[in-house]
Amino acid sequence: MTKRFILSMLFALSAFQVQASQSTEYNIANGLAPVAKEQSISVLQPFVGDFRILGSKVYTNDEQAKFSPIDYAVTRGLFTAPEIASQIKFNQYDRYLNWQMARPPLPPKLAMQFVSNMHIIPANPQIAKEIKKVQRGDLVRIKGDLVEVKDKNLVWKSALNWDGYGDGACKLIRVDSIQWVEKQNI
Repeated sequence: MTKRFILSMLFALSAFQVQASQSTEYNIANGLAPVAKEQSISVLQPFVGDFRILGSKVYTNDEQAKFSPIDYAVTRGLFTAPEIASQIKFNQYDRYLNWQMARPPLPPKLAMQFVSNMHIIPANPQIAKEIKKVQRGDLVRIKGDLVEVKDKNLVWKSALNWDGYGDGACKLIRVDSIQWVEKQNI
């Protein structure tokens, strides 16, 4: 294959991905109301909290990307202290989060309640822009709703408590507001 052919194929693939992300199926991920008749979002309960960002991961090609374009790996409570959050090693992949600490300040079972993966759904186009500005170390206040999303054969429901792990333990949040409490490198 020639270099020109490879470059033209990459350009075509890139254009296809942009077109797919701008289709009406992706309205929700862009902070707009659902227009695809199979799609719905149901509020489970209001949500607010302060979280230290460990990292974020953008998704464009999985089924959930139509709703949630980004996941946050976060800490809360005691674990938002920079000296604790900076000790956490983590990996985000396929909408999952694995993390570890050499010496957690709490027993492991309790420590698990202070680190979480959050699937973020923007409530409006402005929030769709803001949610991509977070950086590792930022302490942010997130307000919105824990939700359940439906689309064809997909039912994606937020965890309502902090004591789970594995499938179904993550928060699925439609974010109405994100405020930076502090910016810090960890």
